[in-house]
Amino acid sequence: MPQVTALRLLFLSSFPLLSPLKPSLSLSVLSNPRPRRSLFTVLASKRHRRDPTQSPNLARRNSSTLRESKEVPMDETERVGFNKRRAEGKDKSDRPRKSLQLKVRELNPANTIAYAQILGTGMDTQDTSPSVLLFFDRQRFIFNAGEGLQRFCTEHKIKLSKIDHIFLSRVCSETAGGLPGLLLTLAGMGEEGMSVNVWGPSDLKYLVDAMRSFIPNAAMVNTRSFGPELSSVVAAMPDSSKSLDPIVLINDEVVKISAILLQPNCGEGRQLLNEEPISEKGLEETMDHITKPLSPDSRTGSAIKPGDMSVIYVCELPEIKGKFDPAKAIALGLKPGPKYRELQLGNSVKSDHQNIMVHPSDVMGASVPGPIVFLVDCPTESHLEKLLSIQSLSSYYADHSGNPPDGSKTVTCIIHLSPASVISSCNYQKWMKRFGSAQHILAGHEKKNVEIPILKSSARIAARLNYLCPQFFPAPGFWSLQQLNSSAPDSIASSEGPVLELQETISAENLLKFTLRPFAHLGLDRSGIPSSMSPSEVINELLAEVPEIADAAQHVSQLWHALRETEGTYPMQDNQVMMVEEPWLNENTLPSCLENIKRDDLEIILLGTGSSQPSKYRNVSSIYINLFSKGGVLLDCGEGSLGQLKRRFGVEGADYVVRGLRCIWISHIHADHHTGLARILALRRDLLKEVPHEPLLVIGPRQLKKYLDAYQRLEDLDMQFLDCKHTTEASLDALESTTRSRTGHFSPGSPINVEDMNDKNSDGSTGQGIDCTLFARGSRMQSYWKRPGSPVDNGMALPILMRLKKVLSEAGLEALISFPVVHCPHAFGVVLKAAERTNSVGKAIPGWKIVYSGDTRPCPELIEASRGATVLIHEATFEDGMVEEAIARNHSTTMEAVEVGNSAGAYRIILTHFSQRYPKIPVFDETHMHKTCIAFDMMSVNVADLPVLPKVLPYLKLLFKNQMIGDESNDVLDAVSAAS
Repeated sequence: MPQVTALRLLFLSSFPLLSPLKPSLSLSVLSNPRPRRSLFTVLASKRHRRDPTQSPNLARRNSSTLRESKEVPMDETERVGFNKRRAEGKDKSDRPRKSLQLKVRELNPANTIAYAQILGTGMDTQDTSPSVLLFFDRQRFIFNAGEGLQRFCTEHKIKLSKIDHIFLSRVCSETAGGLPGLLLTLAGMGEEGMSVNVWGPSDLKYLVDAMRSFIPNAAMVNTRSFGPELSSVVAAMPDSSKSLDPIVLINDEVVKISAILLQPNCGEGRQLLNEEPISEKGLEETMDHITKPLSPDSRTGSAIKPGDMSVIYVCELPEIKGKFDPAKAIALGLKPGPKYRELQLGNSVKSDHQNIMVHPSDVMGASVPGPIVFLVDCPTESHLEKLLSIQSLSSYYADHSGNPPDGSKTVTCIIHLSPASVISSCNYQKWMKRFGSAQHILAGHEKKNVEIPILKSSARIAARLNYLCPQFFPAPGFWSLQQLNSSAPDSIASSEGPVLELQETISAENLLKFTLRPFAHLGLDRSGIPSSMSPSEVINELLAEVPEIADAAQHVSQLWHALRETEGTYPMQDNQVMMVEEPWLNENTLPSCLENIKRDDLEIILLGTGSSQPSKYRNVSSIYINLFSKGGVLLDCGEGSLGQLKRRFGVEGADYVVRGLRCIWISHIHADHHTGLARILALRRDLLKEVPHEPLLVIGPRQLKKYLDAYQRLEDLDMQFLDCKHTTEASLDALESTTRSRTGHFSPGSPINVEDMNDKNSDGSTGQGIDCTLFARGSRMQSYWKRPGSPVDNGMALPILMRLKKVLSEAGLEALISFPVVHCPHAFGVVLKAAERTNSVGKAIPGWKIVYSGDTRPCPELIEASRGATVLIHEATFEDGMVEEAIARNHSTTMEAVEVGNSAGAYRIILTHFSQRYPKIPVFDETHMHKTCIAFDMMSVNVADLPVLPKVLPYLKLLFKNQMIGDESNDVLDAVSAAS
């Protein structure tokens, strides 16, 4: 990627192009800075940093003017324009390598408090597996880490730093989608960072291999897998009724946690467990030795893929000893003192007055067996067949009378992570009844749970925005079953026969607890379950806080009324809301591409508008370009993108969106931009399983291919990969030019040697052509094929480029062009151009143009790509007073982003990717925002409404006038830069 070598190059390459559009942006700025600062004076100002001792709560929230700029000598501009070392990926060597701390806590054998709790991830949107927290006084265990776990923990003040172990019931996007972000967050906490034990079946090695492409090895040094390793073809043993014994993972005075594997049609083998932490050196070699392949004596059977293995976790608490009886001790000749303590600890002592030994059973009451909790994940009918035959579970079954047989253990609670389709089967329900009086909790299989949002804070903001401006914020925040779909609730019902009556079966709810200690409170605890809240309650609260918002909502509605009547002229009416009349409010010049535009042509939906990591109010980066009947395109896909789609469109509507995706484009390899990708690809694969279709195109930097190649060994993602560098303008021009020179036309059937294209650009220069190393010859797994091991050569980029051209054409797009930006190695922005259209009288109307910056500093490539853009979506991570921080991290400030759009002549600018320092609304100077608006999660901008877009900004500021920085959890603020 061509890099800018000095800020002077930025000036020299940009100013001749900028002068006609912005006369104030000239080289004279360097000697005579104007009071109104341009992009480049901003770059050379703000040399002082914010006092590190100052609380974020004290940040300026209502400043509408900029501080006076400070002139910087010319020799300093070369080192303040952008962080060149960071952009080239070299700054890591400047910092000491972290050795993350794995906290070892002193246990409390008494365990006065213990419970299992449903963390609820995925329940309201049904896109991930629910997580379960096993809580003890000084230990915390989490089972499954689906997407959204961090946001949930932040919302409900569950300290991530307190988690000791994470267990995966399966290794797939559904159960582990939130793990990469969680590991990065933990690695960034505090001064030293911390690590956590991660446990899973042998398939975990494939996930670890995939995450290594973007997560430091230090964050995964305590990753442990167990059980037999599955080869590409696994055989079933002759006697499939015999099962592996439970594998003991943790056994201390607090709890014993064991794993029982479910391997459908899988051969049996001797399980091996490596209890030693994985060293940072030789991580891959160590992972290969954690598990061993199944016995070579296995015979041919059905093939089992990685990711198919499931786990039942058995959590057994120690027995509760009987109460000590001092009267019996005195009767046996004992004096009060240390011997009482010895007896309570289980040791025999000699009587003080009698010549006898006193045993604990002589003075202690009867012990009570410790509670036992099962977590069962049985994902398919094939797994169920295996579940029914596991002999090691027989010791936990009750007899026909419901009482435990002699020598058996009584299960207190079973949390079912299995899907409703499996639980509803007669065989599964009969298996449930084998446990007698055990309490069965069905974790999140009732659609009624969607009516109580897991992320209530985010839902409240969405409801308020919907009240103020439903045109830009159509998502209601709170859904009802009638709004979601008209189908019957997905309750536990069986098509095979009548549902067995399970008196102790309940549907899990968010934050439902099952108390294990103290024993007197054993059972369900609903005290923490959030209460339902109606939208009317949220709006009543808003009206009480900001009474003038009612008038504001009416005036916002009038903007659309004026838009329809005057076609571009929008006079402001007198109102009770204090708004400043600005000359730009009467601007009515529309770009030619918006002439007679239709509402079903384009909608831009901001699914995630925060940076670094998810928070209460903002998810991480993702933008859905809705082309309506022609499908859609995702630009970036951070963790939780699927959940955001379901909050925007409803559960069924999001499935429709995922089915219709044309391609997904990823800007760079940072986790907040791509870790939601696997979940969406997996859902699309499942939705189209019975429908003829082609793999989805994923366009991204080359490091992303490493991640996807490794991940596809775990589960099929049904996708094709294309490197962003093959979609740059130079590469596409070189490709088309070379093809035409050989064949006279550009078609998929052209006989062409793609390697010849590496020599020259279309302009004759070298080094910028298509480097066709996209698919390495002989690699183990290629994203292009659904099956591993298919032969691939360097020429494979050409047919994928041809397919991209076809996909874009079907979507009504003329081009998708990537361009390099200044952030990290292989970081890109993107241009989407719509095809030309013809109006009713035959007039040719140019297509709209959308530019997305990705993460970047202001740079010539971005300015040039944004020339004449209909919409520029630009990151604005920091406020104007934090230029130095923006340079250090190669991000942009609000003012810089606006200046880029103004300089390039963009019609509208949408600012996004805000630091989590600004949980609700960022700091901005609205006097410079005459063509700009601030983005919020699930904001939906229809192309027909672009004239109104900047006029809504003052009302949005009014909506949040009483909101202050600083109500995020400490976890987020402590780790705000962990994934940067």
